Amino acid sequence: MQRTPRSNRLQIAILGRRNAGKSSLINALTNQDIALVSEVPGTTADPVYKAMEIPPIGPVTLIDTAGIDDIGELGMLRAEKTWSVLEKVDLVVLVIDATLGIGVPERSVMERLSEMGAGDAGNCGKSRQTGGVPVVAVANKVDLAPLAPIRKWEDTLGTEITEVSSLTGEGTEKVKERIIASAPADWEGPSLTGDLVNPGDIVILVTPLDIQAPKGRLILPQVQTIRDLLDNNARVMVVKEDAVAKSIEELKVLPNLVITDSQVFGVVSNQVPSNVRLTSFSIIFAKHKGDLSTLAAGARHVSNLKPGAKVLIAEACTHHPVGDDIGRVKIPRWLEKHVGGKLDFSWTSGIGFPSDLKDFDLVVHCGGCMVTRREMLRRIAQVRQAGVPIVNYGVLIAYLHGIMERALKAINEAGIS
Repeated sequence: MQRTPRSNRLQIAILGRRNAGKSSLINALTNQDIALVSEVPGTTADPVYKAMEIPPIGPVTLIDTAGIDDIGELGMLRAEKTWSVLEKVDLVVLVIDATLGIGVPERSVMERLSEMGAGDAGNCGKSRQTGGVPVVAVANKVDLAPLAPIRKWEDTLGTEITEVSSLTGEGTEKVKERIIASAPADWEGPSLTGDLVNPGDIVILVTPLDIQAPKGRLILPQVQTIRDLLDNNARVMVVKEDAVAKSIEELKVLPNLVITDSQVFGVVSNQVPSNVRLTSFSIIFAKHKGDLSTLAAGARHVSNLKPGAKVLIAEACTHHPVGDDIGRVKIPRWLEKHVGGKLDFSWTSGIGFPSDLKDFDLVVHCGGCMVTRREMLRRIAQVRQAGVPIVNYGVLIAYLHGIMERALKAINEAGIS
């Protein structure tokens, strides 16, 4: 459970006022003292990520946040970090202090989620779904406020409120039941490969030894793809880019699919027969976590770029650039060769993503293996709202090597847009 990447977990934000008992609720839900608890308001400063498992959902991440009513200059900064969490989570647990009731802080959570407009409002397991994010409301400290007007608060917020006491543990199982009932059915996104292969299919994975991966390991997209193929009962052969042709030649039958690292698309394409489907890890992740049709349209827009155009290259992970780095060296070099002149590049990495995008002519995003599907879709939507085309690494590299249509064909043949 601990080894499951955070991006593959259901993301649950715990929101509420200072001292509403958010950290105590996390301890009660996990049955462990994993969150720092204090009577001093503002104990939790930055969002803190806690791993646990909630069957039958599986591994989840509980995000302990600063109070939404934090005050002062520093408090406002802490509160803003809390609000930013809403843009990437799959579900919100709103903790109400039963001794205080509901007021502006609680209503502001519902309003902010409504303003996000990420989906249609409705009910999800008796939990209000606001802006596409289900909200499970709980009234904590009911042991101190047995006469709290819970039903009246439900009418105000428009959602069921579960009574809980983090001190005694009362109601915590009910909270888990509501989380299970309210979790979006599609939070994981489509399968990486389940719609591309059938049981028994032979799939060749081309995995260059990435110098940025720790010694003795493959990079995350490769590992996740291997596991997904095995889950779908495919037969997997893993080779380096210089062994593709020989591996195909030695097979008694042609492979059903070849999946390659995007950086060696050109080399691999020349070794794979035209009647064998070929795609990349990055394109599969674009299908899994993003909007592949939008990213393909962004790649085609590259033909409109002129020298001097402004290009943002965004990576969801943080790493120290090494050698011929894909985002800092290779993609800029390939783009400038294609355009026939210098381009104005900017870079961003990690959880940061620019809010002002209108001045860019193109956004090039990584495959997004380190962020959730919701966060990736939010970023794509943000770029589209700015009127800027967006493409991801794999789709762009396939386009620049003149093989994008072939790389997308495997997806299209499976009836996936």
